[in-house]
Amino acid sequence: MNTIEEIKRLASPVPKPQSLAWDGATLWMGSRQTCHIYALDPVSWSVLSETPAPGTPWGMTAVNGELRVLCGEPPDDNRIVRRLLPATGFDPAFRLPCPDDTGSQLGFDGQRLHVSQWYRQRVLALGPNGEVERVIPVAHQICGQVIVGHWLYLVTTDDEETTDYWLSRLDLREPQPDTEDVAHIPFAARALAFDGTHFWTNHRERNQIVCFR
Repeated sequence: MNTIEEIKRLASPVPKPQSLAWDGATLWMGSRQTCHIYALDPVSWSVLSETPAPGTPWGMTAVNGELRVLCGEPPDDNRIVRRLLPATGFDPAFRLPCPDDTGSQLGFDGQRLHVSQWYRQRVLALGPNGEVERVIPVAHQICGQVIVGHWLYLVTTDDEETTDYWLSRLDLREPQPDTEDVAHIPFAARALAFDGTHFWTNHRERNQIVCFR
């Protein structure tokens, strides 16, 4: 199996980069340490804006010019999807609890949110009110997610304490898609975004954000 080809490895503007999303022009990052969301200019690598989140921003995805952020909220780390409006901040009226009160990464296929459950090794496609419309089993544990066309791309591992991670994908057109491991990721990656050409992930423990193909 081939190993990913790193295009660039950049210092995160704050420690513990956890979640990532690409909205067409801006790379959004959520920090596990600061519990803030940052808009990053991918060319100048400058922080364009900073927004406090209502909890730990475990996962994030772009949705029609907005963001959805999967937060672990105090006091019990309850997993709730929140709506972030880039111009004004979080919408206090939007609250979508995750099924089973668990979930870490988010994806959006143009119609539905997809929530990944790391240790249960599955992705849930949600209806508009958070009801589970589809369960997609995955062969590994899930620590990153992005949907590109009809492909569900994931960062996966069988043991988070190792450096054995993969870029995996599943064909969402298939009723029961198989997990295909397409490349080895030689570090403990967190999150996944796609800018139309390259993928992005976090090497969280080194406080770095990695662009790769």
